[in-house]
Amino acid sequence: MQLLGGLSTGHMIGLAIVAIVFIAFALSVSFLAPRRWPDFPGRAGMSVFIIASLVLFVAMISAVVVFGKEAPEAEASAPASSEPHGSSAHKQTIHVVESEWVVKLPSTGELKQGSYTFAVHNAGKIPHNLVVEGPNTQGDKTELIAPGGNATLTADLKTGNYTLYCDVPGHRQLGMVAKISVG
Repeated sequence: MQLLGGLSTGHMIGLAIVAIVFIAFALSVSFLAPRRWPDFPGRAGMSVFIIASLVLFVAMISAVVVFGKEAPEAEASAPASSEPHGSSAHKQTIHVVESEWVVKLPSTGELKQGSYTFAVHNAGKIPHNLVVEGPNTQGDKTELIAPGGNATLTADLKTGNYTLYCDVPGHRQLGMVAKISVG
């Protein structure tokens, strides 16, 4: 059931159309056609039945492709430093993009200790949040971010490894996790 919750509206519409058409075709071929034509499909109707089945198959695949087309995701932008590199009170903004089952970070390499602001954008189709977990953090997290929404989270990062993830039930297990290193 959780898989259906992660589908876009377009995917759900495509699946619903395919399901309705398939069920209607199966019921009509199984129950209605044999009542009208007892030897259905018979020798004369077999080629028509095969052609109709192939046309229906192509139409259903087309519906899934058309309605399920993914929107391009926003790219995570590189971190923008707000102070010179030599500063002891290193402050930086890290842009994070979340979507279904992925947390995208810019390539940061090993970060310096300091205060970081995580600017989070939800490019997905369902709500997400961001948790920063590691040394000297208390599981700091954003509020739930609506699709297309933004949030910020500021954390003082000390030397060590940190895990960033979405703590909506099941999302971390589906791959919404990333790691950073501070040295």
